[in-house]
Amino acid sequence: MNDTGSPTVPAPRQERPFQKRSPCAGPEMKARQSAKIRELREALVAAGFLTLDEQSKALGLSRSTTWTILKGNHKGSGLSAAIIDRMLAAPMLPTLVRAKIYEYIEDKTAGLHGDNEMLLRKFVARLRTQDCPCNDGVTPTG
Repeated sequence: MNDTGSPTVPAPRQERPFQKRSPCAGPEMKARQSAKIRELREALVAAGFLTLDEQSKALGLSRSTTWTILKGNHKGSGLSAAIIDRMLAAPMLPTLVRAKIYEYIEDKTAGLHGDNEMLLRKFVARLRTQDCPCNDGVTPTG
């Protein structure tokens, strides 16, 4: 009750824009993200990079980072913009793997991996790759 003797009714809670989620369920989104990362490994194998050493050189990453990504033990938010930039800058990166990375970026910026709009904007802003399909002036939709 307030000072006038009437009950206090809390104001309706307003949802902040950065809390909005896509209509898909969270586990489904994470499964889609994991599947896309598995496709990276499959593309490396298809291109003839069979060992961890070969795969890490092709991706331009350390062995431990490559192992963590390809074994599915990557962090819940998926591949960071910095890791993606390093992979796309790798001189030995096969065309098929590059295409899979671009697909991953497109899915992520479309909100298919469960990130909110604020995180997607930060992700796109941190990508340094000039030939990235997300650098065509399109903003992410969350």
